[in-house]
Amino acid sequence: MDKSVFRISVGIAVVFVLIGVLIPEQLGSAMSVAQGFVLEKFGWFYQLVATFFLLFAAFMIFSKYGKIKLGKENDEPEYNRPTWFAMLFSAGMGIGLLFYGVSEPISHFATPPLGEGSTEQAAITGLRYTWLHWGLHAWAIYAIVALALAYQKFKNNAPGLMSATLTPVLGEKVKGPIGKSIDIIAVFATLFGVAASLGLGSQQINAGLEYLIGIPNNFMVQVIIMVIITVLFIGSAISGISKGIKYLSNINMSLAVVLFFIILALGPTLFLLNMFTTTLGSYIQNVALMGLRVSPFDATEAAWTQGWTIFYWAWWVSWTPFVGMFIARVSKGRTIREFTIAVLLVPSFVCALWFTVFGGTGIHLEFVQGLDVSGQSLETALFYVLQQLPFGALLSILAVVLIAIFFVTSADSATFVLGMQTTGGKLNPPNNVKVIWGILMVASTMVLMASGGLQGLQTAIIVSALPLTFIVLVMCYGLVKELNKELKATKDGKPPIKKAS
Repeated sequence: MDKSVFRISVGIAVVFVLIGVLIPEQLGSAMSVAQGFVLEKFGWFYQLVATFFLLFAAFMIFSKYGKIKLGKENDEPEYNRPTWFAMLFSAGMGIGLLFYGVSEPISHFATPPLGEGSTEQAAITGLRYTWLHWGLHAWAIYAIVALALAYQKFKNNAPGLMSATLTPVLGEKVKGPIGKSIDIIAVFATLFGVAASLGLGSQQINAGLEYLIGIPNNFMVQVIIMVIITVLFIGSAISGISKGIKYLSNINMSLAVVLFFIILALGPTLFLLNMFTTTLGSYIQNVALMGLRVSPFDATEAAWTQGWTIFYWAWWVSWTPFVGMFIARVSKGRTIREFTIAVLLVPSFVCALWFTVFGGTGIHLEFVQGLDVSGQSLETALFYVLQQLPFGALLSILAVVLIAIFFVTSADSATFVLGMQTTGGKLNPPNNVKVIWGILMVASTMVLMASGGLQGLQTAIIVSALPLTFIVLVMCYGLVKELNKELKATKDGKPPIKKAS
């Protein structure tokens, strides 16, 4: 095993953590400058790229490549469709949906991207933009990377590395310094992308405990929460209890579905169904406009787009090595058309339903009943809404349990993926590698939160995702090149020649 990617990545991560510990204020200032530069200079680029990825995914569905199978001709899917759909659904679930489920729609309702806040139109606009951030654009980004990873893995027996997806373009260079640089970029995009979720999770667990038993909501408590969860998921990594984590994940998904239907039943059900239908029409009508909006004449609207939409595009790009690898692993034997349709539509539909029920309930409580939901912080909005419903305390306990388990399973999975990325794509990375990445991941989260809070987490994502975005663009070109080669070889009656990876 070539350990250079592991050593270089760990070395950079350690230096980053030390800088954050020794000079947190300077790190925060430097990151703020970097964030401002990227948002101001590359906001238009992220909007164009996100739209391109959606169009590219649609092209994969309707093109001649759609019939190509991810695997050998005699390979069959490992999972039936309901199980496969459930796995795609689980990839779409996480701490982010619980953190932003109420807080994002209600925030957009109070401070919409355009127009006056706290109006009927602001409610529809706010929910529509939430759908934009968590819908088709996001899952198109995941679908493209997952498709490239799955194709290389199941057609060419390539390792599950981002660099392997660029083999059609770079050839043997992917095994040299260029390929290693690509994998290191992917490592840090993943590291900071997951760190954001862990930071949000610790903040929201703290907020839930404050609501339930009065524990103070501050950084030190959040550090204690992260330390406890770190012990849990590192213990899991050392003991190799993969079945236990799988069992825990299944319980978590079941609890999330239960919580969703409880809120739908106890909340303003008819209002939520009407909101879903209305927002669906508004989303279809405005999706292209929203996905390309940069507001060159209005600094306030431009700042809103940068702080929300551009941040999300960067976040999803940073998560592509993580989520893309998971989706690729469970999709062997599917055709490109079936794969892309499912990855685009199933999770997008689930996210739309989730935000309509949670965010719509918050909007109803404020607009109809006059409660101050939008006045709550991002991490406390969920618990404030739950407290207004019957069995509010029990629902809050359930939410805290959900967030905690998502924290453990996400961190455990992330250490596994980081281990794979830094051990040449090993399917079972050594425990010491996973432990090192687990510690560095949580340490990076603490440093980012200490130096800039939520903004610090956002900055790390936006800056680290930029180079990875260019890699994904090249990946698109390489994928089309490889697919054309396969179609030509099939037409000539010869199997495509595959280079050993």
